[in-house]
Amino acid sequence: MDTEKVDLFLTCSSARLLSLEVAISMRGRAMEVLIHPFSFREALRHDNAEPTGDPATWPKALCSTLDNKLHDYLTVGGFPEAQGVPLRDRRELLRTYVDVAILRNVIERHNVSNPLPLRWLQCHLLTSPAALFNIQKFYATLRSQGVPVVKDTLHTFLGYLEDTFLIRIVAQHSALERKWMVNPHKAYPVDPGLILVYEQAGRANLGHALETVVLIELERQGCEVFYVYTVDGFEVDFLAHTPEGVQFLLQICTDLSNPATRERGVRGLIAASSEYPNATPLLITLDAIPPQPPLPAPLQWQSAVT
Repeated sequence: MDTEKVDLFLTCSSARLLSLEVAISMRGRAMEVLIHPFSFREALRHDNAEPTGDPATWPKALCSTLDNKLHDYLTVGGFPEAQGVPLRDRRELLRTYVDVAILRNVIERHNVSNPLPLRWLQCHLLTSPAALFNIQKFYATLRSQGVPVVKDTLHTFLGYLEDTFLIRIVAQHSALERKWMVNPHKAYPVDPGLILVYEQAGRANLGHALETVVLIELERQGCEVFYVYTVDGFEVDFLAHTPEGVQFLLQICTDLSNPATRERGVRGLIAASSEYPNATPLLITLDAIPPQPPLPAPLQWQSAVT
């Protein structure tokens, strides 16, 4: 780098170097780029099916095809080796990914002497994607089951799981930093394909999978992400701050054909819009064609396909 005009790329697994260690090892002379599993567009590109042109001009037939492919992506996920693999083999592959990450990136790396609560925590978070999570309640559950652990250890384990890129944690937005720490957090897997692996009922959970995809895409674009509880008690899935300072309120609704579901999603966005007037409110749905009737101002509708 000192003597030649070159661009130098170093790649490695998080099992070898965590984010902080990259900066330390390179003495501040490197910029970290996090490589996620395939996004939906990258999965289409991998399958030679990436659309071109303005989405507003796409014919209905193409939108319908992409809609079907998006449903498949929400189930299969974006890990390259999982693409096109039968369900049984895909489950084994993704479960192996998780087991290896826990063993190498957490247990061996940090010399964890009591892995049982770590495994309980891992399973709880992956079987409850997008659910509220509270360390105090989880600690009480472990104690009631006779699992020896202290709360500080659970906080440490939670950090390990996030450092190893198995889960992503979203805090509730608040003007007070202390409330970020004490309010329940929401945990998401790093890829929607992991949801079906740990889904106890054995069925695809498209709602939580779509939430996961939106969160990872926001992270991929460098956004700072929170969830919102309004003063009236309504929840909005995400409040995103882009690196340019633009704010978005995003509510995820997989199916707007149910009037009650539609009303619940719209009501939360309207309530949050009054508290965050500078944020653009978006209702994201799996519908490939804009639903009827139109959304009330200032809400905007956005298909997950586009």
